[in-house]
Amino acid sequence: MSILVLGGTVFLGRAVARQFLAAGHDVVCAARGESGDPVEGARFVRVDRDAPDGLAALEGTFDAVVDVARHPRHVRLAAAALAGRAGHYTFVSSGSAYADVATPHQSVVTAPLLPPDYEADPGAGPESYGRAKAACERLAVEGFGAGRTFLLRAGMIVGPEDPTGRFDYWVRRAARGGEVLAPGGPDEAVQLVDVRDLAEWIVTAATGGLAGPFDGIGAPMTRARFHAGLSGGAGVVSSLTWVDQEFLTARGVAPWSGPRSLPFWLPLPQYAGFMSRDVTPSLDAGLRTRPLAETARDTLAAFRDATHIDAKAGLGIDEEAELLREWRER
Repeated sequence: MSILVLGGTVFLGRAVARQFLAAGHDVVCAARGESGDPVEGARFVRVDRDAPDGLAALEGTFDAVVDVARHPRHVRLAAAALAGRAGHYTFVSSGSAYADVATPHQSVVTAPLLPPDYEADPGAGPESYGRAKAACERLAVEGFGAGRTFLLRAGMIVGPEDPTGRFDYWVRRAARGGEVLAPGGPDEAVQLVDVRDLAEWIVTAATGGLAGPFDGIGAPMTRARFHAGLSGGAGVVSSLTWVDQEFLTARGVAPWSGPRSLPFWLPLPQYAGFMSRDVTPSLDAGLRTRPLAETARDTLAAFRDATHIDAKAGLGIDEEAELLREWRER
């Protein structure tokens, strides 16, 4: 098959290109070329999706297209330029496109979407990002047709080459061992997917013609199981100290990402549905997920191969120690 990856130079795009190549397909990666390099074996074409003729350099036909766009105008341009000469189309959307993130155990069948905003700035915040992705989904279906469009609403994607640093923080923390500050409680839900598993499913969907909306995320697990998987991957036994969200919020610990944060932690009950989705339809449609310990082990190995690690999220060593001290003395 002839495959076009619109992107293909960062994280999921690279994993998708690598997976298609491993399956024996011809891969073209089309991007500006400013965020990274395509994987070895893929042909690179420089494009500018902000320009009206930004995809003019792409010639010929493609059996499948994979698009990770955030801006509705980019999807509109892709449909105008490629719908007549492309087969299957995968649009990588986001779980942020859902309107209700508070109700647990929702599925793709019943969960409502945010109203689409075709002019939204996806960098302006979570809701703007979600509205932009919802608009992208609608444009994708209108442009390529519902029968050949795979809408993949991705959740928290983790694994080697993750640029966010969120999962990296927890892998590094598990490898250090000792007393670990764990947010919330052991029975709270955590949900994620290894980038390689998501990429493999995208290949399966493209080659099999899977269409319709699906959640791109593994089954939820408890926080206790999450930390056990991290410890198993790191090969280090840690002790967990569970600290409640009111204490953390009062001391300026941010949820989700960024400096002085605890990734994978979101306040409850307002985000109780964000990491507890029922993904039975996705599993029935071919999504396969590997053990968390394997993802943690491979992520840790990638750290050890790197010459420099930029810690983008989480708590510093001294910050965590001070919070644990205050928690014990409260």
